[in-house]
Amino acid sequence: QLQASGGGLVQTGGSLRLSCAASGRTFSNYNMAWSRQAPGKEREFVAAISWGGAGTYYADSVKDRFTISRDNAKNTMYLQMNRLKPEDTAVYYCAAAPRGGSYVLWDSYDYWGQGTQVTVSS
Repeated sequence: QLQASGGGLVQTGGSLRLSCAASGRTFSNYNMAWSRQAPGKEREFVAAISWGGAGTYYADSVKDRFTISRDNAKNTMYLQMNRLKPEDTAVYYCAAAPRGGSYVLWDSYDYWGQGTQVTVSS
């Protein structure tokens, strides 16, 4: 089970930190990712991290503003979001994929948490 939290309302330029707490499985056996879906748009992956944390991926739209990290001892993944923009407004989801494949193989993400709303006001 994946539980995302930390969303909220923030002004342009502000920061938020999302958390994704995992339970029921061995967290370190999974690559993890954050995905978001804005109203009327398709879901997009914005960041991913390999099972051990050595590999990370960022979509161009969030590169240099967002930082993904994980603490396997706490079974938790994080997304630090800085310099937020109105276009970052979306529901953010965390997802997990078995570590046998690449952490940027999006079709492998088959465990999803409920979303957390992020709203950036202009």
